[in-house]
Amino acid sequence: MSQEVIDFIEALREPWQNELSTRLRDVVHQALPDVSERIQYKKPHFLKNGKYAAVISTSKDAVSFTIFNADGLDLPDGMFEGPAERKTIKLRKGDSFDAGQLSAWLSQAAETL
Repeated sequence: MSQEVIDFIEALREPWQNELSTRLRDVVHQALPDVSERIQYKKPHFLKNGKYAAVISTSKDAVSFTIFNADGLDLPDGMFEGPAERKTIKLRKGDSFDAGQLSAWLSQAAETL
């Protein structure tokens, strides 16, 4: 785990963004135990075998989680946005997510990385 990523998450102004980002980071590490992480483009990026697997980004009113290499995923309509190769879910204050399902999708997407 990267201290850079820890510092980024801890520095988030909104406690709910900190909590969501921490939970999403935990999902990544659950799905991909050998993942490496770093701050790139001012966001936490997670890499498997040197290739992007996921990224967490924050905005004023949301925390977004992007899964890369998402072409073959069977995702529910309306839950994710973006082109076939990368799908993003936007979470806002009070939103929840199924950590087990998100972990399974990420694990499946990263199988070929």
